[in-house]
Amino acid sequence: MASAVSDPLRGILMKVCSVMVFVGMQTSIKLAGAGMPPGQIVFYRSAFAMLPILVYLAWQREIGTAFGTDNPFGHLKRGLIGVTSMSVGFYGLVLLPLPDAIAIGYAMPLIAVVFAAVFLREAVRVYRWTAVFVGMIGVAIISWPKLTLFGAEGAQSEAAIGAIAVLASAMLGAAAMLQVRQLVQTEKTPTIVMYFSLTASVLAAFTWFLGWQSLSWTQLGLMALAGIFGGVGQILLTESYRYADVSTIAPFEYTSIILGSVVAYVLFGDVPTLTTLLGAAIVVAAGIFIIYREHQLGLERKAARKASTP
Repeated sequence: MASAVSDPLRGILMKVCSVMVFVGMQTSIKLAGAGMPPGQIVFYRSAFAMLPILVYLAWQREIGTAFGTDNPFGHLKRGLIGVTSMSVGFYGLVLLPLPDAIAIGYAMPLIAVVFAAVFLREAVRVYRWTAVFVGMIGVAIISWPKLTLFGAEGAQSEAAIGAIAVLASAMLGAAAMLQVRQLVQTEKTPTIVMYFSLTASVLAAFTWFLGWQSLSWTQLGLMALAGIFGGVGQILLTESYRYADVSTIAPFEYTSIILGSVVAYVLFGDVPTLTTLLGAAIVVAAGIFIIYREHQLGLERKAARKASTP
């Protein structure tokens, strides 16, 4: 694999492209997924994602080593958590307006900070705790109007269930992030990506016995497109970190709320509510503050290492 090269503009461009592709994946699922069981959605998304990933690995000449692992149980555990997260997340995506689903999903990195402190014993200072608290207020602002309608009927009740599903997906996704942090200590990125897609496809395939929906050619095409988008997005995201620091690239994740709102308005006629916009702004601000603090701490640690070098 090629070594890292400092090219921030290239890294940012790849990150923005990955965001666009992932929104395309979510849009394809929302267009095709009405009434489709979550396990069926996960299967198509994961199975078709392997196509661009295999092409990428062949191009990088790593396809022969991608399946070598010393931690098969770790990959299985990551797969189980990830499949569950995707299942409930896709279920919520089908029920919610696209901007709402994207904005609530921003809770995942905030929850990951809490999980890292509790389960990995990572040091979390008061600044990050404050940012997490503020960010979760933003998530509550987005979710509360839907959750208070939980006892209502029809679309309002569906929105409440969708909000809970996306929040559950964010929590499970944060747990999956912790598992990936442990895997990267011994495993290569292509190995983690391939085993996840393979595990997700196999596990989701077993849900066929629970009853899958018969798909039209249009639905099948959209689900295949969702999977390909997912695989390409993962490749672009991985490559973006080769050219720039995480702190440089990460804030551009939040461009998805803008793109998602435009797509939702054009295709579904969804207009973001004031609470969604306000809550999203708070969550984005909290996330960017955490990224900024991590960047500053990284600079301080780097300076300290240089000062201690004889």
